[in-house]
Amino acid sequence: MLKSLSIRNVVLIDKLDLDFTSGLNVFSGETGAGKSILLDSLGLILGNRAETGLIRQGADKLTVSGSFEIADKDNPFFKICAENDLEIDDEIIIKRSLSTDGKGKIFLNDQPITARLLKELGSYLVEVHGQFDNQGLLNPATHLQVLDSFGGYDEELEKTASAYRKYQDLSKKLNQAQAAFNEAVKEEDNLRHWVDELEKAKVKKGEEEELNRKRTELMHAEKIMEGLNTAYSSLHGRDIGSLIQKAQGALSKINGLTDGKYEEIEKSLDSALIELDEAVSLIEQASQDINITSGEADSIEERLFALKALSRKHQVGIDELPEVLLKFKGELAALDKGGEDIADLHKAVNLAREEYVKSAEKLSELRKKAASSLDTAVMGELAPLKMEKAKFVTEINKTDEGEWSERGFDRVCFTVATNPGSPQGALNKIASGGELSRFMLALKVNLAQKSSIETLVFDEVDSGIGGATAQAVGERLARLAKKVQVLLVTHSPQVASFSDEHFKVLKQTENGITLTKVYRLSAAEKKEEIARMLSGEKITDAARAAAEALIANG
Repeated sequence: MLKSLSIRNVVLIDKLDLDFTSGLNVFSGETGAGKSILLDSLGLILGNRAETGLIRQGADKLTVSGSFEIADKDNPFFKICAENDLEIDDEIIIKRSLSTDGKGKIFLNDQPITARLLKELGSYLVEVHGQFDNQGLLNPATHLQVLDSFGGYDEELEKTASAYRKYQDLSKKLNQAQAAFNEAVKEEDNLRHWVDELEKAKVKKGEEEELNRKRTELMHAEKIMEGLNTAYSSLHGRDIGSLIQKAQGALSKINGLTDGKYEEIEKSLDSALIELDEAVSLIEQASQDINITSGEADSIEERLFALKALSRKHQVGIDELPEVLLKFKGELAALDKGGEDIADLHKAVNLAREEYVKSAEKLSELRKKAASSLDTAVMGELAPLKMEKAKFVTEINKTDEGEWSERGFDRVCFTVATNPGSPQGALNKIASGGELSRFMLALKVNLAQKSSIETLVFDEVDSGIGGATAQAVGERLARLAKKVQVLLVTHSPQVASFSDEHFKVLKQTENGITLTKVYRLSAAEKKEEIARMLSGEKITDAARAAAEALIANG
């Protein structure tokens, strides 16, 4: 509920601090005294548009702050705050300022927020109803949620929402699978050709590197052969082996004379002779290899050209071609199996749709029962409000499948007929100002116990009525105020007599400056104000007696 409201420099208000209690808080005063300024100020901290024209003449900026307390911890207000990383204590303080240059600031418990977020949060703090209000209950888009709140079938709502999400998720998967399958069908011939082409190519990882190495050798084959020939001719045909053998013979004789003193040298020469023969043999073999592979140059170039062509075609490196082949084979296998998968998904989607429809139909039946109860309850309130000939009906119609949602497939609209024989029409289009106010009141009396909003504001909803009808309106507002906090702007003394707290709005001129003032009235002052409302500027004893009687009956 709204605990306090502080206003600085708004139109005719220079400084105003008000504290509120639960129950029925009434504001009265002469026409033009400034009651609308209070509502405009409250609207600023609920997210209404801020205009520089609201700044009091001569002031640099306006400031409005309000303190709220929410008893219902399930109020969506807390969820929205959590989603936006806003820290909330037991007390909620909203402060908004606007300078003459059009720049404004908004704070929620000293944390800056946007005007859009304030608008969303404000809708869960206070609900405002005026004679020409076009929001809240007058907006048909809200009627579905209002009826669901009244009905209290949360479990079925969640089942329907869950079934809808499952249906949508499976439908999305089916659409994606079908699109992929259709695309694969278009590419089937290409896939089979590519697989055949890559299989014939028999690409091996690392093949490109090996081919480049061989090609490099072949490019330098002539120089390599020349070097090998030089090495071979330097060793072959020379009597190097005979010389080594001659040296071995000489050392062998010496070792015989010296008891093997130079045996190690003899052994080294023996190893040199063996390695010499091996080197000559290796050079011969290398020369033969060059002669054998030199004819492969053309085939290597052709192979590299073919591999690079495949690489460009599939836009991957040559070493990645084996993976591309596996991918294509997988796609072909999926294509062969795709029809079966899609058939299975079709069955799953149809089953999910059936489950959703079943749940939505059950939800619709619950809504019809709730609508009947709401219609009966509202009709019961209309007769005392002197609208016994009016008819209130909650219409429920099934929407087209394209409009189905987590809340089912119903469209709900509150309709009225103000006279017998008149056709039912949307609440916001058929009822006149005075009638609309009473319809709204009849609705709110029955909806208040289910609503998460703890503060309701009524701006002259009793306009154009008086006598017994006004008395009935006052009774219902008082009854409503036992469940939620009600702030009421009224010109009706009958309605005002039911107030728990009464505030008087006055316009006063001091030193040539006109300002709006608001005073909390004592019991005696309340009686005097109601007497003024009954008789006008000149208050008579009869008016005071009538006021006392109204208060006693209130």
